Amino acid sequence: MKKLTSRLLLLGGILGVFQPLATNAGDFYKDLQTKAIADQKAEFGHWGVDPEKYTQWRSHSNRLIPVYTFGTLGAGEGVDLNSYMGENSPYRQEGAIRRLYGRLPENTLNPEANYLDQTNVYDLQMAASKAGKKHIFLVIFDGMDWPTTRLAAIAATKKIPYTEGRGSGLHFLDYQAGGTTQYGYMVTSPHNEGTDVNVDTQTLLNPGGTMFGGYNAKLAGATPWAHVDQLEYLIAKSKNGPDKHAYTDSSSSASSMTAGIKTYNNSVNVDASGHLVLTAAHRLQEQGWKVGAVSSVPISHATPAAAYSHNVHRDDYQDLTRDMIGRPSIAHPERPLPGLDVVVAGGYGSVKQSARAQGENFIPGNVYLADVDLFAVDQQRGGKYVTSVRESGVDGSAALEEAAERAAAGGHRLLGFYGVGEYSGHLPFQTANGDYKPAPGNKGVAESYSEADLFENPTLSEMTAAAIQVLAKTDKPFWLMVESGDVDWANHDNNIDNSIGAVHSGDAAIKTITDWVEANSNWNESLLIVTADHGHLLVVEKEELLVEPAE
Repeated sequence: MKKLTSRLLLLGGILGVFQPLATNAGDFYKDLQTKAIADQKAEFGHWGVDPEKYTQWRSHSNRLIPVYTFGTLGAGEGVDLNSYMGENSPYRQEGAIRRLYGRLPENTLNPEANYLDQTNVYDLQMAASKAGKKHIFLVIFDGMDWPTTRLAAIAATKKIPYTEGRGSGLHFLDYQAGGTTQYGYMVTSPHNEGTDVNVDTQTLLNPGGTMFGGYNAKLAGATPWAHVDQLEYLIAKSKNGPDKHAYTDSSSSASSMTAGIKTYNNSVNVDASGHLVLTAAHRLQEQGWKVGAVSSVPISHATPAAAYSHNVHRDDYQDLTRDMIGRPSIAHPERPLPGLDVVVAGGYGSVKQSARAQGENFIPGNVYLADVDLFAVDQQRGGKYVTSVRESGVDGSAALEEAAERAAAGGHRLLGFYGVGEYSGHLPFQTANGDYKPAPGNKGVAESYSEADLFENPTLSEMTAAAIQVLAKTDKPFWLMVESGDVDWANHDNNIDNSIGAVHSGDAAIKTITDWVEANSNWNESLLIVTADHGHLLVVEKEELLVEPAE
């Protein structure tokens, strides 16, 4: 009841019914973003290679991505992050690069490389399980690169807390995990871009695609904070063919971290030759682990789907969800996968009557979770999941908490389904000052949430707590992916107000994890990896203009 009362007071403050418990004064970042969109130019920076146009680039980049680990320092070969950095970097070894990409990409071998590869995130998880870790948490901030992280830290501290390295000012930057935390950065480039597929037959039409991946540190930088002169390289727009390397999408990059493979953009745990690959969750589940996935964006979007599903294309959403909840799918029609023990994510309210990308077996209705599948897995209808679905007039936080309690008490699985259908099912952006009133993005339009949107949805932190409650009920070890997916949506929208808020909400979810470990476990038996799947191209020109003035 105490938790519910606090939530009601906070929401009431946001909606103007009660005085808020605590908010940041002013709307500095909303004003910055609104002016930048109106002017299509900002002194503080720009999205893309052209400083004269604020919203010139709206997609991903090939930047190095930070990796923060907890429970790893001194934990032994394969678990200590140094197993993959410095002299152990795969990018110092021609053979290792060939194993990753199936070839030696141009200008990718680097005898001085200090960075790891995305596939090493998978290696780290599997090594940790073999070393006796009992709890593995993989937190992915979709689209959060070093500039995005620092922007959120600047907003949190109202100063420029760092200009290079790991940094400070957010929980996951400052938290030391009893002296076991480490920091590194990784290459995210895919195997290839441009592979065409047939979702109905689950086949690749042109294996190898049209552009290969790779990483040229001389052009892209040897660190995530390095100054880059040739920004075009980061987005595969270099005029010289040998200097072009594909940048990743979220499904390929997530598959690298969950299944340990370099693959083509749009793949979900299918390798570049078309073969299905087991993920860490599959392998650990076979060993008796409980497994789960949580996301602030739709249930079968690229990252949560990559935790468990198989498909030649990321947009076959209903089939991806079927794998996640143990239903027959296009990839597993006769012998469905066992399914995740916990799935809590968005996607609610996103309805279409047709979806060509999902193939011939698409069922009109919810794009991500077909009604027939939701009904079939419901524990009250003979299924394995206690379901908690957004409902009109019902507090989403309390409903999910109650469902988690029932699932844990009864030894059942948990399926939570929330979101704002008007915006493709993601959770509401809390924005930089936490008031859930976003600034406009690159189309000149701002998202707007109703009282119901805020009241009827839990937060990512609350979703994470519910997942842990169910997974930790028994003495079995467990694996949990948590995705702060709306960082990517904000950055695609070239929206610093939403991006900052999304990072802050993900940071709160991480604190939920670290608080649980401190109260119920320790860093000898727990592993936490915090990273992102790729970067965008926010270029900060005058960082001092991003510091909110003191009152």
